[in-house]
Amino acid sequence: MITLDQLRRHAAARTFFRPTTLPRAIERCGFVQADPIRAPARAQDLTLRHRVRNYHAGDLERRYARLPIEEDTFVNYGFMPKTVHALMHPRDYADGWPAATKRRAQLLLEYVRGRGEVHPREVDGHFSHGTVVNYWGGSSNATTHLMDQMHYAGLLRVVRRDAGIRIYAARQPAAPPTTSAERDARLDALVDVVVHAYAPLPAVTLAYLVARLRYAAPQWADERKRALRRARERLAHARVDGVDWFWPATERPQTASPPDVVRLLSPFDPLVWDRPRFELLWGWPYRFEAYTPAAKRRLGYYALPLLWRDRVIGWGNLTVRNAVLQTMIGYTDAQPRDRSFKRELEAEIERMRLFLGLD
Repeated sequence: MITLDQLRRHAAARTFFRPTTLPRAIERCGFVQADPIRAPARAQDLTLRHRVRNYHAGDLERRYARLPIEEDTFVNYGFMPKTVHALMHPRDYADGWPAATKRRAQLLLEYVRGRGEVHPREVDGHFSHGTVVNYWGGSSNATTHLMDQMHYAGLLRVVRRDAGIRIYAARQPAAPPTTSAERDARLDALVDVVVHAYAPLPAVTLAYLVARLRYAAPQWADERKRALRRARERLAHARVDGVDWFWPATERPQTASPPDVVRLLSPFDPLVWDRPRFELLWGWPYRFEAYTPAAKRRLGYYALPLLWRDRVIGWGNLTVRNAVLQTMIGYTDAQPRDRSFKRELEAEIERMRLFLGLD
């Protein structure tokens, strides 16, 4: 018999492996979600600091060009090992482009190949494609928009960033699977990356994440339901309090034992990313409120979930002003009276200062 307490401990223990090197950590994670908001650091840095030895904010961007990783859309946009990235390509996304877009893309691709690496501003200066309406309803540079599309289609790759701006190079075309068995194997491997990153998963979240693989591999949209059925058959599972849960077959939730550590987590950390699972495991609704009007926020602009042992017991709002870290901690109930909690919270805030490069 599996209990909810065991699943909770398993979720907390399995995701925080012993800190290692940056490339090994990304390999272990399989996928690290990205977000541009910096409060007090970007989501990818906040996620990696718990899993990489001596990690500092911005290390991923600074070292990106030397790492065996790619950035691309998986179930969300983020970073992944090249081995995971190869499973998703080639996408046939560009096949549906209008003829005019294909012509512009071909000219742009020839230009990039001739230059080696390009900044979007440099390309726009050469082509001057104008502006388009972006995803949020605002105006975006048309050249940048086309390069984003070409990146998603697998024609370009991000080789590094310059002050946060993607620098692109041409990508060698990927080989498609030659048989249906190879295609299924690739799709099953993508599902396994999802499960490894976010397990243990309630059935509804497993189905939701497999559906989101339409972004990773739109060319196999019709195969996702069969991939979900295969996953349910090969994964370990149990019904707990009326909910079906799934996790890798090699893992034993009964043996998990999280350490006595306080962690301030990114809102997109694998442990807390799925809000329905969050409520099942910790019994209260965490919400990401950066895009919520200030008057309606309950937790704060960029509230970081506060994990103590295997319990998310509150949240922290951290800001840096005049090179000083300011911390406001809130609790769902009373602050733990355990002396070790106070000590570990102070240690976590000190780790955050070091991560941010503050005295």
